[in-house]
Amino acid sequence: MIESDEVIEEKSTSLGANKNIQLLLGDYKKAIVRLSIPNMIAMFVQTLYNLVDAVWVAGLGPTDLAAMGFFFPINMIVIAIATGITVGTSSAIARKIGAKDYVGANSVAEHSIILALITSVATAVLGILLLKPALIGVGASGESLAKAYNYGFIIYLFAPALMLNNAAIGILRGEGDSKRAMYVVTLTSLLNVGLDPLFIYVFKLGIEGAAWATGLSIICGTIIYAYIIFKSKKTFLKVNFKVFKYNGKYLEDIAVVGFPTALGQITMSAAIYILNIFASKAAGDAGVATFTSAWRMINLGTLTITGISSAVTPVTGAAYGARDIRKIENTLKYSIKFGEAVGLTVMSLMFLFSKQLAFLFAYTEASSVLLDNISNALKILCLFLPGTPLGMLTSGMFQGIGQGFKSLITTILRTIVFQVFWTWLFVGVLNVGLSGVWWGIVVGNASASVITYTWGQLTIKGLYKVFPNPKSI
Repeated sequence: MIESDEVIEEKSTSLGANKNIQLLLGDYKKAIVRLSIPNMIAMFVQTLYNLVDAVWVAGLGPTDLAAMGFFFPINMIVIAIATGITVGTSSAIARKIGAKDYVGANSVAEHSIILALITSVATAVLGILLLKPALIGVGASGESLAKAYNYGFIIYLFAPALMLNNAAIGILRGEGDSKRAMYVVTLTSLLNVGLDPLFIYVFKLGIEGAAWATGLSIICGTIIYAYIIFKSKKTFLKVNFKVFKYNGKYLEDIAVVGFPTALGQITMSAAIYILNIFASKAAGDAGVATFTSAWRMINLGTLTITGISSAVTPVTGAAYGARDIRKIENTLKYSIKFGEAVGLTVMSLMFLFSKQLAFLFAYTEASSVLLDNISNALKILCLFLPGTPLGMLTSGMFQGIGQGFKSLITTILRTIVFQVFWTWLFVGVLNVGLSGVWWGIVVGNASASVITYTWGQLTIKGLYKVFPNPKSI
């Protein structure tokens, strides 16, 4: 027998869980700030871990570092799918909670776990079978090909655990609990950093040791998430599969946001590949090295805005479920103000300390020639940050209200259409040189963000027409 809403609510009376739901359904300003900060921290830690992971592998020599680099764009597909599951699950659950359909929210959580398991097994099998030709396709050969294959093979073995972890993160964020997701991400990232030197150098496993360290940290995360989701009494949703009944509509609710999100992530990777070509055309290997280094710093800056976007999705999702269109509008406006304040602050710091930041990538005699190039790139690319909230946070709203394909279209518009077009114009037509790549990215991002924001406002006006008696807050 399927449990009623009242039973679900009665079984979810812990103070922590109630606070999470009250936060999600209450004051949107508090919700955005309190959900954003843990997300920012989690993303920062993950990004920092990726940098440190590369540093440990770099100690093995350029061939091993190149092997990791060859596998990176291939692995981005797996990461994109995992991210899609997280965002799709978070949005679908938040919409159900906003509509006070707690049975439906519970079922969405269970369907997301099954979806993650099926998707991950298919991804792992196909990934292993296609790994070698894919590596050859991106230019790997000889010793670097062998090492990249061994590294990637191990990583793919843990794909099911990675997908399940992302489903769990989506469940927690969907019910307004981003703190515990942050704790687990931080713990497993620090564990990975600690295991890297042990497996790589002490156990003498080389680059394969880095893969095993990553895999074991993922498994530890899976164990912790399993306890939180299935056993903890502090979660609002009670996932146990005791009354599970398959409903394709719930998978559709996840996929309508998750699938476009995954495609959007892949599109961004493709755009970086194209921009690398322009950087190479403008200044050869030095241009690519400059772009790679400067863009990593800009990515650190955008993490804060990405963290806010991941909070906008569940908050607007819950408001949409409650048919509270006014709250959706106010949430977007407030989050953009918050995002602009953060973006302007980070931009100012990057501009003022561009030389010091550039030194992180140009501290050796061989790389010192890049110091001025990277510094100049940062001074232009930091202008990317204030234009980002308009587009990224509107996309987060699209995901929250279940219109994921609008988010995908705006991502393609920003990355493939506008950024590539403006870069082509500056570099290929006007012959501006390497700085043309930076200005192309900045102008392209700003153009797409304005269009995305305008589309978001039109979408909200359309919602007022569909639900003509919006709530006031």
